[in-house]
Amino acid sequence: MTTESYPLGAQAGSHGNWLMKYAAPQAFFPLAGKMIPWFGTLAALLGAAGLYVGFFVAPTDFQQGEVYRIIFIHVAASWMSMFIYVVMAGWAALGLVLNTRLSGMMASALAPTGAMFTFVALWSGALWGKPTWGTWWVWDARLTSELILLFLYFGFIALTTAIDDPRRADRAGALLAIVGVINIPIIYFSVQWWNTLHQGASVSLTKSPSMATTMLTGMLLMALAAWMYSIAVALWRVRSIILERERDAAWVRELRGQE
Repeated sequence: MTTESYPLGAQAGSHGNWLMKYAAPQAFFPLAGKMIPWFGTLAALLGAAGLYVGFFVAPTDFQQGEVYRIIFIHVAASWMSMFIYVVMAGWAALGLVLNTRLSGMMASALAPTGAMFTFVALWSGALWGKPTWGTWWVWDARLTSELILLFLYFGFIALTTAIDDPRRADRAGALLAIVGVINIPIIYFSVQWWNTLHQGASVSLTKSPSMATTMLTGMLLMALAAWMYSIAVALWRVRSIILERERDAAWVRELRGQE
């Protein structure tokens, strides 16, 4: 892969704007390496704090008992499954419009983590649903649209890995990701648009929280931990993608020669 294939990305290093500068994989690679330990450490600390608050400090729910505590994993995973897809689609669209090399790499780096959180959201939801609804699965609007999201992640990963040319793979993946964004508001608003077993949002920007402060604290800590983890893993994965795609570049050969 040569830098001439992506004019904007190739010229990024000569721009004064820092954003354009770090759009070049060569410049972003060391920056990502410096950020990974910070985000990884924050993920571990926030996750430990969130689990402690959620499982040892938060009170027992008066309706569901102890089983509700799965919310501290389920909600964080559900939020991240949707958020990562939007960010992935944003990177993919940016690469499609501006033809920057790093954008497609970032989209590819985010997809596996998004798929993982979607799977965790579905599986933890099933574990929660069995004692609450009496069944592991129902074709509920929220559950069905979340399952479609998992298929969209799988489709993006399969499509981009099936095409040998990275440029064509990024473009094809970008089109799929952009079209799939329509599923995100369907997931979020499904409990309002249709008659569904799934409960409404416990946290809203327009309403007061419908849970105890300690419950809300634990849930937000876990959400932040998931966010930090996603950033750390995506940065780690994109560094691997950069090394693979830029393996013929002089700077990569020099880097590997130093190892």
